[in-house]
Amino acid sequence: MLEKKLISTAQEPETCVLIGLVTGRESRDEVQEHLEELAFLATTADANNQRTFVQSLDRPDTRTFVGSGKLQEIKEYVEEHEIDILIFDDELTPTQLRNIEREIPEHKILDRPNLILDIFAQRARTAHAKTQVELAQYQYLLPRLTNMWTHLQKQKGGIGMKGPGEKEIETDRRIIRDRISHLKKELKAIDRQMATQRGNRGALVRVALVGYTNAGKSTLMTRMSKSEVFAENKLFATLDTTVRKVVLHNLPFLLSDTVGFIRKLPHQLIESFKSTLDETRESDLLLHVVDISHPQFEEHIAVVESTLAEIGSDDKPAMIVFNKIDQITVEPFGPTQEDQMAGIRERFERNDRHVIFISAKDKVGMDEMREIVFEAVKEIHVKRYPYHNFLY
Repeated sequence: MLEKKLISTAQEPETCVLIGLVTGRESRDEVQEHLEELAFLATTADANNQRTFVQSLDRPDTRTFVGSGKLQEIKEYVEEHEIDILIFDDELTPTQLRNIEREIPEHKILDRPNLILDIFAQRARTAHAKTQVELAQYQYLLPRLTNMWTHLQKQKGGIGMKGPGEKEIETDRRIIRDRISHLKKELKAIDRQMATQRGNRGALVRVALVGYTNAGKSTLMTRMSKSEVFAENKLFATLDTTVRKVVLHNLPFLLSDTVGFIRKLPHQLIESFKSTLDETRESDLLLHVVDISHPQFEEHIAVVESTLAEIGSDDKPAMIVFNKIDQITVEPFGPTQEDQMAGIRERFERNDRHVIFISAKDKVGMDEMREIVFEAVKEIHVKRYPYHNFLY
């Protein structure tokens, strides 16, 4: 029988190397930044990065992704230093995965989607989140099933390796498909239950916090709702949507903290986390939280906006909340923090979109933000219930 749980069970940090590819689509600096994020993902999954390999090719090698020469260099390093895991920054095709495992046996081979899925598996706490992650993992596994069985026979647990079939190697595609079908039915039932819960919350205005992972949404949620919400300086600290009732000047509304987005987010996760993302789809106002201290924050904004468009939420009223202003870097003889913020405001503020600067951690700018959010919620509420104006 297949195990229901796909959660990683690493007992101690494993060692890894990271592998990226520079093609004509991205510059070396952009790839380096992506690899730094991949290193953060690896740390979140409790892996210690020992070295990063970067290869330049016009396009990914169809057999080994990085080419035979670079793969041989990587093989010599990982064997000499007894590395546990090789992590590639892009999705590997089943053929590439099979060829790499043939060239470098006895080592675990992960790509970025697989690593993200494993982090989600480690951090899933509720039955709902665990079911969603399990479905995404099986959907990722199915096209890679042929070669997955061979290394599942050799696995000893750890990052990306807690998969089905450790003891029942004869499990085949039909059983995997049956399991996927069963999980989809479970999620449909959960979706109906959660839709009922959302319907039972009354007609309060709904505000959703969205943004790139680790932008500070959970900390902001704590400041706004004055209730403790789990926050951690790791990627994907929040998987299950948290909803709190917030009251500003006698005007109540619902504030939800949603799962963070990331570049190259596995499409299996977007599909299986549909009910979680419904909180965003059904909200009246989006607060797009951005880590202004991150050197690639503009790309993060683009990733979030692209994902919102993918789930059909790009047409909602939104505000951009630039968080972590306490961490803005000010170079000697360079623009001041105020000048940097003014330039950002000029680029991103529109008539229909406010730009707010805060530090949720240090509670800087929170009073101004509350007033702006109050006015926006009030405007939505007045349009919906014009006879309630006397409340405020």
